[in-house]
Amino acid sequence: MGVEEQRAGEFYVERDVMNELCLDKLARRRTHSTRPLLKERVKDSLRCSVPKLKRSVLSFVPILSWLPRYSLRQDALGDLISGISVGIMHLPMGLAYALLASVPPVYGLYTSFYPVLMYCIFGTSKHISVGTFAVTSIMIGTTTERLAPNSNFMTLNGTNGTAVLDVVARDALRVQIAASTTLLSGIFLFLLGMIRFGFVVTFLSDPLVRGYMTGAGIQVVLSQLASLFGIRTARFSGPLSQVYLLIDICRHLPETNVAAVVVTLVALAVLITVKELNIYYEKKMPVPVPIELITIIVATLISYYCKLRSQYKVAVIGQIPKGLQPPSSPDISLWGSIVGDAFAVGIVGYAVNISLGKIFGQKHGYTVDSNQEMVAIGLSNIVGGFFQCHVVAASPPRTLLQDSTGGKTQVVGLISSVLVLIFILQLGTLFEELPKAVLACIVLVNLRGLFMQFKDIPELWKSSKVDLLVWLVTLVCTILLNLDLGLAASIGFAMLTVIFRTQLPRYSILGHVPGTELYLDTDTYEEAKEIPGITIFRSSTTMYYTNAQLYLDALQEKSGIDIGMLLMMKKKRDTEEKRKDKKEKNKAKKEAKKNGVNGYLPNNTVHPEDKGDEEKGSPDLKLNQTAIALVDRPINGQVNWAFEQQGNGFDQDSKTGIHGEDHITQTSSTGGEGEMGRSSVNDTHTIILDLSTTNFADTATVKTLKNIFLNYRKIDIDIYLTGCQVCVVEQFSSAGFFSESIPKSCVFTTIHDAVLHSLRLHGASDVPIIYEYALDLTCTTKM
Repeated sequence: MGVEEQRAGEFYVERDVMNELCLDKLARRRTHSTRPLLKERVKDSLRCSVPKLKRSVLSFVPILSWLPRYSLRQDALGDLISGISVGIMHLPMGLAYALLASVPPVYGLYTSFYPVLMYCIFGTSKHISVGTFAVTSIMIGTTTERLAPNSNFMTLNGTNGTAVLDVVARDALRVQIAASTTLLSGIFLFLLGMIRFGFVVTFLSDPLVRGYMTGAGIQVVLSQLASLFGIRTARFSGPLSQVYLLIDICRHLPETNVAAVVVTLVALAVLITVKELNIYYEKKMPVPVPIELITIIVATLISYYCKLRSQYKVAVIGQIPKGLQPPSSPDISLWGSIVGDAFAVGIVGYAVNISLGKIFGQKHGYTVDSNQEMVAIGLSNIVGGFFQCHVVAASPPRTLLQDSTGGKTQVVGLISSVLVLIFILQLGTLFEELPKAVLACIVLVNLRGLFMQFKDIPELWKSSKVDLLVWLVTLVCTILLNLDLGLAASIGFAMLTVIFRTQLPRYSILGHVPGTELYLDTDTYEEAKEIPGITIFRSSTTMYYTNAQLYLDALQEKSGIDIGMLLMMKKKRDTEEKRKDKKEKNKAKKEAKKNGVNGYLPNNTVHPEDKGDEEKGSPDLKLNQTAIALVDRPINGQVNWAFEQQGNGFDQDSKTGIHGEDHITQTSSTGGEGEMGRSSVNDTHTIILDLSTTNFADTATVKTLKNIFLNYRKIDIDIYLTGCQVCVVEQFSSAGFFSESIPKSCVFTTIHDAVLHSLRLHGASDVPIIYEYALDLTCTTKM
């Protein structure tokens, strides 16, 4: 075996035809694994040293790694400007998204403070802005309204007998529910992160996440319509709750508050206009106009001086307590009722975080640790749960703002938290007259990015209709089944599409491309020609228990060999032959008794019984009498094989060799006439199964391949496997696949090795054991 350079751009290869046994010998396969034993790995993980302890601490608390290297000259100015901009955006978003979570607005400000500080300490992304987010807020709001509906807090007025809503008791319980959900969600994420389970987000495909976010955005819009029109609607939960909510909104439209609609229209006009101007002049302005903050300041002043609440019945956010709340333990007795909601909202929040983190990490050239991100979000929610916060996630609008204003490190989060803290301590009470309609407008305007995802539909239609189906099903399930059940149903459907794809792979018959060692799909490439007598079969996916039978059916269909029918006919013919032999024996015995003794007839002739024995001992004679052959007949583009009487053999001339050009034909000579599978010019004598796409072998795979070997050999067709990965061969060995009837030598390194071996075996005497080929390259190869 050697490699010799011929000329620039061409190399010449000469080696032996190689099966798995030859490859093991040539490449010196290791008899033992180089991976340390489990015992050694456990010892190594428990072994403690100063460098290892330092690495562990720095990876768990990333701020200890990047803060000492912080550059004031390069990063401070950009982080300061970005921190102020993001902090200003935190204020209206915190107030608005608290309403989505169905808790008092001040708790949205708490959510913009405590968890953000924790993420700055434990997070690995330098550019995402963690805090309140519309989707996680609406998921928390769904949980709080389900467990603490308004109907549970209605009391009768002793004076006139009307029902009165106890807002204080309702809000107190909802805050407890939100805090308990947040704490439990944080515990889930923290534990999963500690056991390195960050890969769980890979089960949420990009179309699924984007469809889910769009569906959640539609739910956010529906939840804010009541505030926009100044009406009160009932709260609904469970499947079809959004349909019931929309019907209830339409029913209450005659009660619309005109003043609230005017506030809504003015606020939307101002917010949308300035937002679009910010986008249009993005490259010309160092910092975008903080229109949300300006809007809530102006709206509060107008509401206060025009007395919108008292004179026009416009709903305002109400009392905002000054100062921070002391930490308190959430009510863990609620965990039994919220465990599913906590896990779902935690996974959604983490999925948004890691998606945005990886996008900006790739943009700026650093790596985001998925497991540490799960730990960071988990700790942020755990701490937030003790301070009455709700679940946090990275917000796309704030993250884009942080990146566009020059933020470079997690210091941006620290600066924005200081700004939020100042607002909570000193300025919060000034915004008690802020209309809820203005906050609803802020929520809607900041959903622009989510609704832009409807552009995915034409793109997915062009690229992948299955992904488009996942996107649409997720959208519909999220809207109709609500956020928790919708997420579960969407994941289940996405998994079904994966199974569906493995159930319907592309099965191909491969042909040889002249002048190369390549074997390509004959339906795709015109120059790929089938080799007479050899069928090369490939599946585009792994064969396992769900598609093993489909693999077998496709093999029979593509090869045109109905193995079941052939075996049945062979068995029937064998039975018929035995019956005839037995009948002849009985007839011979009767004639022997009638005509003579000891089996001799007059004139020294032999009994037919003895003649039958002589025939039995002569296979050639017997084969001449019961010649069985496979004859191909085209039916609907396929080849249908059937048993027929045949008395003639066949001869073919063949040469094989690859050196710039290939000529592979078959030379085969059958001494006995009528051998099964050898009697037609186009008879298949070899089937090669290309398993290069297989990455594991389960028991169904092993059983199916065993049946293929045994059944096809009964009709004199050889089976070879090619392209098996090392792990697959090892699994075959462990499952007892290889035996005397299925030796390891039937596994070949490449398809070409198996083809050359088959041609040599079936009479191509001029096919060399060593094969050679030349490839033209675009560059000079020296080896």
